[in-house]
Amino acid sequence: MATDVILPALGMSQDTGKIVRWLKTEGQRVSKDEPLAEIETDKATVEIESPADGVLARVSASEGDDVPVGQVIATILAPGEVVEQGAVEAGEAMEGMASQNGNTALPQADTIIQASVPLSVAASPLAQRIADEHHLDLSQVKSAGRRIQKADVLAYIEGQTGETTTSAGMTPAPRLSMASPKARRLASEQGIDLATLDGSGPGGAVLVADVLAYTAPPAVPSARAQQEQVASPVAAPAHATGQELSLSTAWRVMAERTTQSWTTAPHFYLVREVNAGQLIAWRERVLKRSSEKITYTDLLVKVVAAALKAHPRVNASWREGRVLLNDEVHVGLAVATEEGLVVPVIHRADTLGLGELARQRKDLVAKAQAGKLRPPDISGGTFTLSNLGMYNVDAFNAIINAPQAAILAVGRIAERVVPVRGQPAVQPMMVLTLSCDHRAVDGARGAQFLDAVANLLEDPLGLLD
Repeated sequence: MATDVILPALGMSQDTGKIVRWLKTEGQRVSKDEPLAEIETDKATVEIESPADGVLARVSASEGDDVPVGQVIATILAPGEVVEQGAVEAGEAMEGMASQNGNTALPQADTIIQASVPLSVAASPLAQRIADEHHLDLSQVKSAGRRIQKADVLAYIEGQTGETTTSAGMTPAPRLSMASPKARRLASEQGIDLATLDGSGPGGAVLVADVLAYTAPPAVPSARAQQEQVASPVAAPAHATGQELSLSTAWRVMAERTTQSWTTAPHFYLVREVNAGQLIAWRERVLKRSSEKITYTDLLVKVVAAALKAHPRVNASWREGRVLLNDEVHVGLAVATEEGLVVPVIHRADTLGLGELARQRKDLVAKAQAGKLRPPDISGGTFTLSNLGMYNVDAFNAIINAPQAAILAVGRIAERVVPVRGQPAVQPMMVLTLSCDHRAVDGARGAQFLDAVANLLEDPLGLLD
């Protein structure tokens, strides 16, 4: 039985995912849990895996396409299975849905064992829709098969030149521009001529990203305006424009999510300075008997997980006007990559030993920096830890990773003069800043949680209680 490959949802606010690249080609045999494609979501670039053993078929999304969450992007055929007529029609209907969502320039998925599928001499529904959108006469389109497919229409459009003539050979027709319906609509709203855009999609198709990235050329001043400029030169601007960076989708979405969190969640901050002397001694003891390289982040995850277990109100989420208490403790780690900030998750962190925490943290960070995270690696987080101590930051306020209720920001360990039993002494100190969403956590509950974290850092033996 065929199994659908569905674009997964990895967050409450995720609507679409971008296909970065396919790791397998259509018609290739795949195994269950084998990576099929890389997708870029609102959280990270991750790999999606095959849900079954079989043959990859009916690929309906191209690299660079933004696909709605929950949409079928391919099918895994069981060994020996062929695509029947019903599946072909269903696949075309699915492609039609993709077209309405802005994915016109998709590759036509070939039918496995085409001889077993009787096709009528006609055009597929999607081919007809694209032809109507471009005002094409399908009688001018040639097909290698028994009916015209979308690939035939797109190939015809791509082959048009700037001086294409009509079937009568008299009236020149304008060059046809391939573009997704969403890109075409956006270009129309912004008054942009699609013919002036260089498409980055398959066959040069114009995508939404191409429209968004378009910069109008400077207007040519009239002769009179040029004379006025010569007569009355304008002073040069005080600041010259710099280079514009090309931002990844992950960075843009990160900007949108942090802006949304900052403007919708009523943040408040609790700050606590702790003596890190026992934390340093704890790490030194662990390193002597552990084969894993234990970092301060690993120790912090261990402490935070224990505190969250004891204070479930902080291990919560704000969703649709309600506070949802999470049953399990899943600690996310803020990791900086070239593409932007990602938050891989250590699941059930309160049940793991330090060695296993260190192994998972090391693996997740490596995956994040290599762009190899998978959907389970970034889903389900209930609390986030952001440690900038390695960058010599003393303290900072972090933005909550919605819909979570709080995030803990950790600064560096630095020697400071503090009172010890009434006398000044130099001690290793560290600043903790807890950002809370006041809709889910009030000041008292946040303070109790932060006090629990501080006490465990200053007396790690409390973890044995």
